[in-house]
Amino acid sequence: MTGIKIDAHQHFWKYNKKDYGWINDSLYVLQRDFLPDDLLAEMTKVQYKACISVQARQTLDETQWLLDLAKQNSFIKGVVGWLDLCSTSLDDHLEQFCKNPKLMGIRHVLQDEKDDAFMLRTDFQEGISKLSLRNLIYEILIYPKHLPHAIELVKNFHDQIFVLDHIAKPAIKSREMQDWADNIFKLAECKNVYVKASGMITEADWKLWRPDDFTPFLDVIWKAFGEDRIMIGSDWPVCLLAGSYAQVLCLTEGYFEKYSPSVLSKIQGGNAARIYQL
Repeated sequence: MTGIKIDAHQHFWKYNKKDYGWINDSLYVLQRDFLPDDLLAEMTKVQYKACISVQARQTLDETQWLLDLAKQNSFIKGVVGWLDLCSTSLDDHLEQFCKNPKLMGIRHVLQDEKDDAFMLRTDFQEGISKLSLRNLIYEILIYPKHLPHAIELVKNFHDQIFVLDHIAKPAIKSREMQDWADNIFKLAECKNVYVKASGMITEADWKLWRPDDFTPFLDVIWKAFGEDRIMIGSDWPVCLLAGSYAQVLCLTEGYFEKYSPSVLSKIQGGNAARIYQL
């Protein structure tokens, strides 16, 4: 898929209060359905041709539903779903879902676990140990406070590919970045870790953010991971809380366009195509 622009991180849902309790009334913009036709309309405006769809619910039904959407919509090139990595039924679930070639990764909402070190639990790591055998990526969804645990986790699995979502959600609004930056550099020392430049505008001031607000954070990501380990992602529709689909992609593209066209091409899709083996 050389030269194709790929949105490496977005979500779909059919909204209801039970399944999406985190979408409270203050996030009313998200209290509706967001489906493939909605995304395709936005992608077309900015010449994006493909996407990776990421779980928003921690259920097996969610994973199957996303895989069904990918089957029905050719522009959805891959799915990062959810499986219970701590379950004694994990082997059976892997056998079942890995029959579908569009399952490319697994994610757990670590940021919501009460135990900050949940990812270091023995049963969770046992689950992680089974992913590389299935050629599955593990996506890390965390806050900056979790980075020391993530560093320990990835060092335990040299053969496993990890992708850090949303650059670990640093405090862009308050510009607190020193501890985050130090840990990002430590994490990036592990060459099996990649990062998505995504989910940033919702960590900034939703109404008053400016492109310059993100420059110091993207400087760290660029210096730590380099041109071959960064992917662009919209985090649509969550990004709509603070801007438009086009704005969030143009923000990241605007930062990287100061480098060579080949670098921008990697960020826009080349790296995602390689990492997800599209």
